Amino acid sequence: MPRDAAGSATLRCVSHPLRIDLLTREFPPHVYGGAGVHVAELSAVLRRHADVRVRCFDGPRPGVEQVTGYDEPATLSGANATLRTLGVDLAIADDVAGADVVHSHTWYANMAGHLGGMLHGVPHVVTAHSLEPLRPWKAEQLGGGYTVSSWAERTAYLGAAGIVAVSAGMRADILRCYPELDPDRVHVVHNGIDLDGWVRPPDDVVARVAGKHGIDPTRPAVVFVGRITRQKGLPDFLRAAARLPDEVQVVLGAGAPDTPEIMAEVRDLVDELRAARGGGSAAGVVWIEEMLPREELCAVLAASTVFACPSVYEPLGIVNLEAMAVGLPVVATATGGIPEVVDDGVTGVLVPIEQADDGTGTPLDPARFVDDLAAALTAVVGDPARAAAMGAAGRRRAEEHFAWASIAERTMDVYRTVLDGS
Repeated sequence: MPRDAAGSATLRCVSHPLRIDLLTREFPPHVYGGAGVHVAELSAVLRRHADVRVRCFDGPRPGVEQVTGYDEPATLSGANATLRTLGVDLAIADDVAGADVVHSHTWYANMAGHLGGMLHGVPHVVTAHSLEPLRPWKAEQLGGGYTVSSWAERTAYLGAAGIVAVSAGMRADILRCYPELDPDRVHVVHNGIDLDGWVRPPDDVVARVAGKHGIDPTRPAVVFVGRITRQKGLPDFLRAAARLPDEVQVVLGAGAPDTPEIMAEVRDLVDELRAARGGGSAAGVVWIEEMLPREELCAVLAASTVFACPSVYEPLGIVNLEAMAVGLPVVATATGGIPEVVDDGVTGVLVPIEQADDGTGTPLDPARFVDDLAAALTAVVGDPARAAAMGAAGRRRAEEHFAWASIAERTMDVYRTVLDGS
């Protein structure tokens, strides 16, 4: 921050809107998970309040105003993925000069915010979408890079002027993982949902998209959408799906596997499920591996009866909000921030889980968790009237509690707080 003649820090007085630099690994068209969706939506609504500059990975975005994309340094080609990430962070850190606040999302961009903030005297805000200590399975994906990513996250969090937790559950996890933090620096601002973008399409669109993907609109269906990663609990879901009545279709919108090993495990379970149901299209197992455009995904959701979220780690779960906005009931694990989204018995059903406290979130009794998940899914999908009522309640809850306009206001309040305290 600027300093007066005596050397004391002073609040920057500006006649122009605050300049906020949002730093992120993901940004359209390169979006792989909830954090990318979050930043895309947040940047749009914040532009009503501030001068927003987005700095992201995956190369330039020609013709897109106020968005700068960075390539990995050629000199790090072939290096560990974590080192390539830090190479991009250094370039971003240099470019945030002139910002009033830098706001980073996920460990991929945290060091860009941390170093840029120190270099240019700008407060750094972090949004916690997940925590490295609670994702130890990433060591399978990153090897020694996981140690580096964990260091990067910890360093950035301890140095941040403010931290945004996307749920109260996430806030508790942050303070548990990083007990040195001042709790007053950790603010809860929920994820939001674009209520105009996530809505049930017309029936003819739903029918066309369902037919394209082999979904039979005359049969009930349970749908899962998410990356193939340990935290999403897809293997447990597939084991539970094997206990559903045969007439219930299983629709998977699942891709981007973390490792070849988990992809192989999922393929084996899908093959077993199809074989147990007689194989072919009559088995009612649909697997969509590519990432669908939003309009098409809305139609796939609308062609289904219930949404399944079997995650063992989920700070909030944007996918649940998306399903609720389209009008689906949600059967989800009672973990992390999910109970702050899914109103048990009203907008869906929460499945209890006892979990290991070693950071993996592994169910202590996997068989019981699968049994309970299968029972909850069977109960909801087997009662169409109840499922429809829950879906309608879910849409109302999304409208009343998770609209982006109010989330933008709360985020601006965080920026004002850190600026007042700098």
